[in-house]
Amino acid sequence: MDKSWISSSRLSNAYYEGVNTFLEFARSNNPILDVIPCPCVNCINLCHRSIDNARYHLSAHIFDGNYKIWSFHGEKQPKIDFRCPNNSIPPDAIYTKDMLHNAFKYVEKEYDLLKSLLEECDKPLYVGSKYNALSGLLKFQHLKGQFGWSNAIFDALLCVLKDILPSNNTIPSSIYESKKLLNGVGLQYEKIHACENDCVLFWKEHKDASQCPTCGTSHWKKNTKNVPSKVLWYRRMLSIPQIAHDLTWHAKGRVNNGKLTHPRDNPSWKLVDNTWKEFGQEKQNLRLALSADGINPHKSLSSKRSCWSVILITYNLPPYLCMSRKFMMLTLLISGPNQPGNNIDVYLAPLIENLKLLWETGVETFDS
Repeated sequence: MDKSWISSSRLSNAYYEGVNTFLEFARSNNPILDVIPCPCVNCINLCHRSIDNARYHLSAHIFDGNYKIWSFHGEKQPKIDFRCPNNSIPPDAIYTKDMLHNAFKYVEKEYDLLKSLLEECDKPLYVGSKYNALSGLLKFQHLKGQFGWSNAIFDALLCVLKDILPSNNTIPSSIYESKKLLNGVGLQYEKIHACENDCVLFWKEHKDASQCPTCGTSHWKKNTKNVPSKVLWYRRMLSIPQIAHDLTWHAKGRVNNGKLTHPRDNPSWKLVDNTWKEFGQEKQNLRLALSADGINPHKSLSSKRSCWSVILITYNLPPYLCMSRKFMMLTLLISGPNQPGNNIDVYLAPLIENLKLLWETGVETFDS
């Protein structure tokens, strides 16, 4: 299909014909949906509009010039010939952009940040490289975490790479510059202060307390100002509408052969269905397992500090997905000089509040 008219800035008759061709294509691929992602330069497929509103936007603002493959409207990505990368779309150009669009799909106030990241996706790391500026940096950042490089080592590496790569390279020259670029890619988290003896969180009514209301221990480290004695890292749970189909696998996709092959066959699951019948009848309601354990994030067995992770696992999914890394949600990270022990329930309070919100009120999300 010829899309040369997309990049044209002249709103000619050919452009309007092209807009109508696009809208018919989008409608035919999603006949049951009332809205489609709008590909104008302002919405860049983040905002969902009706067909008429999308037509108005495309007339008033024209197409996003980089949207040449209609992957958000049903068109298949071209097959990539890895033997001849110059004659095909580099895989990172596709996957990094898809990742960014997924991350920002329902964000209403971060369009400028997303646009700047997408611009980095259009800059090659250097002329002839299969990586772009963003995907190349993500590759280096992954190696940093995998091998436990310190910030000083990573900073020195970036300086050397900046120097030895071709002069037109776009790699950041320091770790400070790399953090500025990657700031928009990372998942947001909340830091909540805690009592050194694991009595309470300095949260909600205790947020401004200078000492623990239970044991009297100071909120702050000794001989410091505004440095908390212990911190809980909390990440809010995210909705992932792309896996809506897989979330009903436990009810529609599995073979019921009378054997225990999935948590769905467990008596505890059936007890929930019988006790809360309305909940059990909705196949997309999430069944979550909670797991907590101490870890050594830097592979050091002699560490003097404790680090505990609290992970949620979605049991709605098929077995090969529900235990895969991408569907394990790291919701809490408890770090401090001592392990929480039996007082771990104190740290679970923000997560429990979030789960109660899902149970009692619900959270609106997009049904893909």
